[in-house]
Amino acid sequence: MLSDKISDCINHPVSLALLSALLLAVAMPFHFGYWPLLAVAITPLLHLTACHTPGKALLGGFLAGVIHYIILLYWVVIAMGHYGGLPWWISVPALLILSCYMALYTALFCYLLCVIKKRSTTCSEASISFLWSAPFLWIALDYLRGKLLTGLPWMDLGYGLFEHPLLIQAADLGGHHLITFIIIVINLLIHQLIWTNKEPSAPRCPNKLLITTSFFCFLIFIGGYSQLRYNSITKLNQDALHIHSAVIQGNISQDEKWTPQKKESTVSTYRDLTHQALEDGNTELVIWPETAIPFFPQIDPLFYEIKRLAKTSNIDLLAGAPFFTKNTETTPPSYQYFNSALLINSEGNITEHYNKQHLVPFGEYVPLRRFFPFLEPLVENVGDFQPGTSLSPLSSKVCKLGVLVCFESIFPDLARKMTQNGADLLVNLTNDAWYGISSAPYHTLAMAVFRAVENRRSLVRAANTGISCLIEPTGNIQGQTQLFQPAIVSITAPLLTEKSFFTRAGFLFGPLCLFIAGIRLLLLFKKKEEST
Repeated sequence: MLSDKISDCINHPVSLALLSALLLAVAMPFHFGYWPLLAVAITPLLHLTACHTPGKALLGGFLAGVIHYIILLYWVVIAMGHYGGLPWWISVPALLILSCYMALYTALFCYLLCVIKKRSTTCSEASISFLWSAPFLWIALDYLRGKLLTGLPWMDLGYGLFEHPLLIQAADLGGHHLITFIIIVINLLIHQLIWTNKEPSAPRCPNKLLITTSFFCFLIFIGGYSQLRYNSITKLNQDALHIHSAVIQGNISQDEKWTPQKKESTVSTYRDLTHQALEDGNTELVIWPETAIPFFPQIDPLFYEIKRLAKTSNIDLLAGAPFFTKNTETTPPSYQYFNSALLINSEGNITEHYNKQHLVPFGEYVPLRRFFPFLEPLVENVGDFQPGTSLSPLSSKVCKLGVLVCFESIFPDLARKMTQNGADLLVNLTNDAWYGISSAPYHTLAMAVFRAVENRRSLVRAANTGISCLIEPTGNIQGQTQLFQPAIVSITAPLLTEKSFFTRAGFLFGPLCLFIAGIRLLLLFKKKEEST
């Protein structure tokens, strides 16, 4: 009797949901980062969908998702409350609303997978439907979450492996979605070993052996490919042309960053650190973080000091700054403001600039402003920006720079399109001071690692308060800085030119999974209608 009660407790939907949430919390980077748990973190949810009704699967998936995303996104309260100036009674509910929205995708996964299995008419069909549908359905929903409502693909499961390059080399085939797909497959196999024979009316059919064997062969192929690809890219890195650059991490406090009285000291900080970085005599490119220049360069005389620095040092300087354009055809003239990256050449001229395209909602602009007037403090200090449109790389005298500003590094398409357009070095300018000392800077680093591996490009991160570093095309991290410390990172980055399969076609893996999952659901519901 006691064993039955324990079993009932373990198999309860709430217990399974809490177990998955706990495993995910321990597996993801920063607080614990025990990544092997990713191999089993979803198995409780799989068991939930296999053994309970669709309604219970929906609620269990939602509960697991809410807890998971509250733990994953708690830094939202820091960004909105401490640095954004909003009271706790706005920032805390904002975190809860965002977590509930993100959890809808987990809930939908559990519900649809449960429906797929319950509506199967034979044991063979049930096994095939459950095993084959799960990874495609999970990736389909991840893909949608990255697109809908401007998209927030924050820390999909595959990103949890960022510190282990040998495990993520297949990202150059299908992007980070393929790595997540592999994790779901492993969870399925472990679920079969642990729970499949304990399910009520567990179907026993020969197709299970065929399916699991296929999954094992798939994993063996991916493992062999990853090893071979890692070795080949390592050799290409050694033989490639290299660029010598320096990243300047100024560590300017967010509380003082936009204070007019502090802009001179900010420029002095970056100028002095740049002089130190140039002492080796080999530096060809200096990189400053997002909005390292805390004023509009077109109208502020202090920008002359920065132009003189580039000219006297004979370097190219890439620096983040607010930028504006003026339309004189309207009366009165109208202005557009951008969060930009400026390329200043060795003559001290701005030769090119990139305007950030994927702006942070409620951080760099307020959607539906008239409905959210109380969120104005979030943007009043840095301006209400417009999105840019160009995906052309910036041409320095040594390479072509594909620039990603701030959290643009979490969107695979931007880095891919810039690589397609000729970028041979990716650069992520960011200001992670908004996150404070939290998990978010480690998460943004993790996602940036995949942009390098997917496109087989070196990626340089220049962060105001860290983490700054070089990410090699293999995913290895070099020169990683500490948070909230001024630092100089001297970088020798290999410049690869070949376009990966992901850059050319592999980015379609996410839409392909969405198509397969959609067809599977359409056929299922069509069959249900015909039977009724």
